[in-house]
Amino acid sequence: MTIPRLLSIAGSDSGGGAGIQADLKAFARCGGHGMTAITAITAQSTREILAVHPIPPEMIVDQVRAVVADIGVDAVKVGMLGSVATIEAVERALELTGSAPVVLDPVMVAESGARLLEREAIDALRDRLLPRADVVTPNLQEARVLVGDDAEALDPVRLGRAVLTLGSGAVVVTGGHREQTIDVYVDAGQEDELPGERQPDGAAHGSGCTHSSALAAHLALGFTPLEAARAAKEIAAAAVRHGLRDIGRGAGPVDVLALTAGR
Repeated sequence: MTIPRLLSIAGSDSGGGAGIQADLKAFARCGGHGMTAITAITAQSTREILAVHPIPPEMIVDQVRAVVADIGVDAVKVGMLGSVATIEAVERALELTGSAPVVLDPVMVAESGARLLEREAIDALRDRLLPRADVVTPNLQEARVLVGDDAEALDPVRLGRAVLTLGSGAVVVTGGHREQTIDVYVDAGQEDELPGERQPDGAAHGSGCTHSSALAAHLALGFTPLEAARAAKEIAAAAVRHGLRDIGRGAGPVDVLALTAGR
């Protein structure tokens, strides 16, 4: 079988816990070849984000153009975007990836609390990229922002349905940073709950990136969106369970490669 070619369009986490670093590890865990188009460089640790340097929009498009022309792309994961200009660049870049499925993780706030999406960019994300996504994977807080008015009154299933009306093919509303263990899957024909075990002793930094990247990888492998969501849930939960609690002095990164298993 051909190794799936998986592209992450996302920001770089210098601490190695989230962003493209987490995406590449998740791609490897799923047996894929990972490629990147970096949207921003962050000066980041397990405790905080000290600085964010956006990549020029044309360079984002050029990174995608380069890998598409030479290697090809079987699935795309989109993560941290930051600004309207970056969103517009990614919209252009996705025109180059053809029919490759797109998983959009609408990253808005880091686990440290730092804002990663400008407030004025929310409408652009909603209008320009959600309709392009095969699956969108907001956590509860992000889903509420995307839906807007009255979102607080919606349970996770109805919240997923509301996000679905914004144009994506399917929605997985995740529990977020330990808020709940059940993810909710919704598409035009079905809805399902994806339960999991709470991991109070795990490390969760990068869990959202890992989840969306594993989902994209399984779409490239031919799984249906629901099958891919189930597989991604299991992989992300195991990554939290094996999390590297002794890395850094803040939120430890997930361990999707099970480096600590058996130790």
